[in-house]
This record gives sequence, structure tokens and C-alpha cells, in this order.
Amino acid sequence: MIDATIKMFEDAGSQGHGSIYLIFFIGLLFGGIIQYTRVDKFEKIAGFAMLEDTTVPKMLFLTVGLASIGFYFMQEAGLAHYHIKPTMLGGLIIGGIIFGISMAILGKCPGTGPISIAEGRIDVLVGAVGGILGGALFTIGYPYFKIIMGPDYGKMSMTSLFEGYENEFVLAFGISVTLISILIPNLQYLDKEDDETQ
Repeated sequence: MIDATIKMFEDAGSQGHGSIYLIFFIGLLFGGIIQYTRVDKFEKIAGFAMLEDTTVPKMLFLTVGLASIGFYFMQEAGLAHYHIKPTMLGGLIIGGIIFGISMAILGKCPGTGPISIAEGRIDVLVGAVGGILGGALFTIGYPYFKIIMGPDYGKMSMTSLFEGYENEFVLAFGISVTLISILIPNLQYLDKEDDETQ
């Protein structure tokens, strides 16, 4: 178990993603922000679904806006890299539906789930185990599932639609999405835990 954990860290450090210490530090920051904003709470996701809490969309729009600018120009400077996956509409639609249903039932997403598990949420742990088993099943049965994935449209990106104006598009997109996050009204759906801390 210890050897496997050490190998996991060695693999992560050798994949060109940066220093393992930097990765760990970014993870700590991410966890701290999630804890501070309380978006790992079921009530926040439920409030978002009922349009009674805007914490989640404000955070998502702000993250997408800033990260799209930062990550794109870091990639252009050779400081980051990513791999575009092929576009298969069938798989995207079916996967999106499954993801949406799962998020509604569990009240978590892959980012907030591990944080809730660290808090001791058994229900989320069961969901995570189910997700791992589901991923294993999909991997094993991929030749059969591939039929419903639909045609492969290749590796598409939004910047490819604005050839010659990629930088301008990324800046306009990032700034627009960031402004949306600022303009969304700040609604808070308070649960019992929140009420006790007020």
C-alpha cells in the first residue's frame, strides 16, 4: 500500500504537470476555498437546483472565466499543457444525463465529493465507490459501449472557430464569463448549520 502511494506521487511528478509540492499546495488551496464557500454541502447544490442559492453558479462562472484566460496563456507560453478529447455527441449526451442525475441524487460533484468524504460523509463515500465501479465497468465493456458513443467528430475546441483571433476570443470569453459571475445576484440558501453560525 505504501509502495503504491509512493509510486502514485512519483508518477504525478514525472508527467510534466509541475512540482509535486506545487500540486499539493494547489490542492490545499482548492480544499480551503471549497470549505470556506461551503459548496461541498448538499444544501448549496439543492439551493442552486431550486434557484434559491447562487453560490455555486457564481463560483463556477468566476472559475471558468479566470481559468480560461490564465490556462490558455500559460499553455501558449509552454507552462501548461492539456489533451483535447475527441467529440462524440452520443457519449456526451448520455454522460451528461447520468452526471446530472447523479449530482442531483448525491448533491456533489467530482470536485466536492472527496472533500465531503474527508468530513466523514458516508453517503458520499458510497457514491464514490459506485463511481469507481461504474468507471471500471465502462472500461471493461468499452468495445460494447462504443456503439452508443456516436461518430467521432475529432478534437474540437472553441478557439479553432476563431482562427487568427484566438487570443482576442479567449480574453473576450474569459472577461464576459467573469462579469456574469459578478452580475449574478448573491442569494444564500441557509441550512440549519448555517443558521447556527450566524
